[in-house]
Amino acid sequence: MKKRDMNRDWIATARTLSEALPYLQRYDDAIVVIKFGGHAMGDDDAMETFARDIVLMRQVGVNPVIVHGGGPMINEMLDKLAIKSEFVNGKRVTDAATMEVVEMVLSGRVNKRIVQAINAQGGRAVGLSGKDANLVMCDPADPALGFVGAPNRIDPGILHTLFRDDAIPVIAPLGAGDNGETFNINGDTMAGAIAAALKADRLLLLTDVDGVRDASGEVVTELTADQIRAMTTDGTIAGGMIPKTETALAAIEGGVRAVVILDGRAPNAPLLELFTDHGAGSIIRRG
Repeated sequence: MKKRDMNRDWIATARTLSEALPYLQRYDDAIVVIKFGGHAMGDDDAMETFARDIVLMRQVGVNPVIVHGGGPMINEMLDKLAIKSEFVNGKRVTDAATMEVVEMVLSGRVNKRIVQAINAQGGRAVGLSGKDANLVMCDPADPALGFVGAPNRIDPGILHTLFRDDAIPVIAPLGAGDNGETFNINGDTMAGAIAAALKADRLLLLTDVDGVRDASGEVVTELTADQIRAMTTDGTIAGGMIPKTETALAAIEGGVRAVVILDGRAPNAPLLELFTDHGAGSIIRRG
């Protein structure tokens, strides 16, 4: 590379850092809940990039909270153990044997991998599940589905303690029942409930799509809750996007300032969304 080109790259980098200043000030001490899932979880390079982004957020004063999924890893382990699953209306029934595997994979393998990745980048990540300190209490979401939970009470006190200690919570989507049961919770639902309990400034839902698309297939960068409802009613929002937008609406109703649905496969997507005027994905606000 010619020296002149190198100088041009340095100038562009410096300009980017300078332009980020108002956004760094804007999010100082803000709480940002991030649902981490999709293919990025299974890719070592993507995991390293994500971990570095999270550590940078904490370094500049943001309080990030990570809520992760782990469906593919659960399926892989169930297959290895030859545990057969039953399905009701296309949804897996989580019986006692399956629940043991779910907890082992989510709280053990997946959670600790994310914690290790963040700590390797110089952060102070702490792994926990919704069962710890009674963070998330649950009712059965549907008795026919067994140990699948719907959050009914959130006590974020432990998370505020971790913020004060400059730590980064990494939360597995498990909750406790009133009778000592362990429940598996949908990762998006868990992230939305925790974001609402924290009155988070942002909820970032990292997915394998680049946002909410309109009828012509174009990504809509800014949406209101009413627009989301209208697009769902007319069928523009369909399939797997429906539960994500429902999570977004519930979080906003619960007090989250805004929700962003963005592509977790894109490098540095959380940083682009928070610290540049470019943004990433689709941001949903109350109105």
